[in-house]
Amino acid sequence: MKAPRLHNYWRSSASWRVRLGLRLKGVDFEYVPVHLLQDGGQQHSDAYRALNPMRTVPTLEWTEADGTVRRLSQSLAILDYLQETFPSPSFFPEDTYLRARARMLAEYVNSGIQPLHNLGVLQRVKHELNGDDKAWGAHWCTRGLEALEKMVQPTAGRYCVGDMVTLADVCLVPQLYGARRFALDMTPYPTLLRIEAACAELPAFQASHPDRQPDAAPA
Repeated sequence: MKAPRLHNYWRSSASWRVRLGLRLKGVDFEYVPVHLLQDGGQQHSDAYRALNPMRTVPTLEWTEADGTVRRLSQSLAILDYLQETFPSPSFFPEDTYLRARARMLAEYVNSGIQPLHNLGVLQRVKHELNGDDKAWGAHWCTRGLEALEKMVQPTAGRYCVGDMVTLADVCLVPQLYGARRFALDMTPYPTLLRIEAACAELPAFQASHPDRQPDAAPA
């Protein structure tokens, strides 16, 4: 693969997962910012809709040696492609059951928490349903993290599944960052916080952090 282009937004947790996956695999990439708020949301532009009709980030785009342009969206699909294309280091343990546990924990985040508080949902709750978008987001984050704290404990070592970084950690760390945006009390999740701290020591996690991206808003 030639150096791919990653269309993403600095604060998007799904984008962060893919940045992190690329870093963990040692794959160089071109960072293409897509601002989800400016200009009414750049993901809604005709140009971006041509790349990703779902109007979400991230989108990974690359050109094969024969000139064929390839595109993938949806973070876990992209991470699955990276795993198949660059199998080492792996996102998964060798043990079949533990591989499934890593996927399960990742899906707790990917399907059970993050979609319920992403930008499009919060905007609809606030502007179209006249609801409290922050309370909505906080509710689903709390519900999900309570479950995740319990479900990670049987396999937790230094990371979510033993002592190697897996897909579960790739999903967990961005989710904790997102949860803090709702001013949640994080003390009920000591296992998750311990894993997050261990991940934060790794260069790939540091380099992919939202605050270190070129389009990050000043603090």
